[in-house]
Amino acid sequence: MTTKFTYTEKKDTRSGFGVGLLEAGRNNPNVVGLCADLTGSLKMGDFKKEFPERFFQVGIAEANMMGLAAGMTIGGKIPFTGTFANFSTGRVFDQIRQSIAYSEKNVKICASHAGLTLGEDGATHQILEDIAMMKALPHMTVINPADYTQTKQATLALVDHQGPAYLRFGRPKVPVFITEDMPFEIGKAQVLTEGTDVTLFATGHLVWHAVEAEAILAEQGISAEVVNIHTIKPLDTEAILKSVAKTGCAVSAEEHQINGGLGESIASTLVRNQPAPLEIVGVNDQFGESGKPMDLLAKYGLSTQAIVDAAKKAIGRKS
Repeated sequence: MTTKFTYTEKKDTRSGFGVGLLEAGRNNPNVVGLCADLTGSLKMGDFKKEFPERFFQVGIAEANMMGLAAGMTIGGKIPFTGTFANFSTGRVFDQIRQSIAYSEKNVKICASHAGLTLGEDGATHQILEDIAMMKALPHMTVINPADYTQTKQATLALVDHQGPAYLRFGRPKVPVFITEDMPFEIGKAQVLTEGTDVTLFATGHLVWHAVEAEAILAEQGISAEVVNIHTIKPLDTEAILKSVAKTGCAVSAEEHQINGGLGESIASTLVRNQPAPLEIVGVNDQFGESGKPMDLLAKYGLSTQAIVDAAKKAIGRKS
């Protein structure tokens, strides 16, 4: 099996955030960092060391952190908050809704350890509903980058983006296959591989699995187009419709609940514009459990093979 994309190393996406935040701080003196007692886990240590006067350790007080961040924007600061995705959304949804989204505060909610690939910490920490919660909020931008490089790019892009945003990334080391020279634009999908038989839409950690699935399908004579949906809201509906108009069917893949996730956004786009078969690879109304990240993806049907099988099913439905 060969892929059009290759990688020479694996890195965790949270480290991409840490590097991006440090560079953002060097580029813009208004960038500030806030963390809820997880500086090491969020890779915010280098920012704290270089800019101690612009870093605020709020302790295990996530709701307070969101309020502080909202207030800082009034003085022109650009706050980046950091904690686990579970605590960045589920624990503080009220504060995000009332203090940040409603009043369109320029807060960047940066969330690590999302999804099943958090691994051994188990269901209480493996939030699979965060994208659904955040994309439901008016004014909120939702970004779920594919690898280390793209997480860095997204972090830097958020400095110039006006308005509240949710940036989701993870804990495990995953293939680094996005290159620095590949353009990143909030709200614009990224066509990684062109194809004619089926479109594979993927986000976050599952983008690499979609790349692998494309190679397997190619060996079987099936031409798959791979599209990286790094921005879930605003959704690039033009790119989605253009691709499906060519291929006639699609698969969406995400490390998130099917309910409220990327797949449902794509389904809504298709049914309102150009109905086509769509298979959704995601967690089917379940909580996670403790286990090794890749084992969990396989058990919950989020593997490379699951995308391959979904693609064949979607193609079969075209006729």
